[in-house]
Amino acid sequence: MKSMSVQILAEYVEYLDVEKGLAQNTTDAYRRDLSEFWDFCNSIGVENLEDVSRNNISAYILKLHDDKYSPTSIMRKIASLRGFFKWLCTNDYCTVNPTITIEQPKLPKRLPKVVSVKEIEDILNQELTVTQKVIIELLYGCGLRVSELVNLKISDINIKSKYLQCFGKGSKERIVPLGSKAIAALKRYLPQRDFVVKKYNMVDNHLLVTDDGREINRQDIYSFVHEQGKKIHKAISPHTLRHSFATHLIENGADLRVVQELLGHSDVSTTQLYTHISKKRLKEVYFAINK
Repeated sequence: MKSMSVQILAEYVEYLDVEKGLAQNTTDAYRRDLSEFWDFCNSIGVENLEDVSRNNISAYILKLHDDKYSPTSIMRKIASLRGFFKWLCTNDYCTVNPTITIEQPKLPKRLPKVVSVKEIEDILNQELTVTQKVIIELLYGCGLRVSELVNLKISDINIKSKYLQCFGKGSKERIVPLGSKAIAALKRYLPQRDFVVKKYNMVDNHLLVTDDGREINRQDIYSFVHEQGKKIHKAISPHTLRHSFATHLIENGADLRVVQELLGHSDVSTTQLYTHISKKRLKEVYFAINK
């Protein structure tokens, strides 16, 4: 990117971080999307932000389709451009917003994958370490996002009062109850964690650490959950366990607003998706019985 654009992009990312309070992963995605767009603009001879036109953006979107980007990725990149140009106009870097008439593609609603209670039990009945059992219990039993899990601190866990505190999207804080199984898993795990922390003189306060004295990261969690999925013959991710947590709550009569709070959704319409999953599963069970 040109020097002025690098400066402007840095200002925008700082705005997303400080004023909007977006998570690091989200701001990194915005930075990548906008850098890729500006590289495209430079490749077609557009070197000033003021010169970017609606046709340039349409050409960029067409290229994304040609490059086989998924509809979800294209939608996110368009959203990145919308937010950026709106900010540019607000801060007098541009006088015209070329994204105003760009239509956002509509995605078909796909129900997220879930696992059954029995499949969760099958995973937990494997020969898991105390660390691995804690990971499953917190992803499934508390419905945490993987980013929330890896960022948990010891101070976020209150076993006596049976809750944990986590920070979700936009650094929004929420309190999540700890069930009996999660508490039991934590009680088995914490003495081992204390031993590892002392052995390796760790000064960090992160809850999850490896046996060789390293903080557990997102990739560690993804790899572990993926391996567990193989054992039940399903392709699953940490988010599958979060989806399953919400679906099983609603199937057992939990109030939609309560589930919304537990998941940290800002809009209840996001949570309503799980009522559709429950109906779909109900139909599957009905037709399986009545073949």
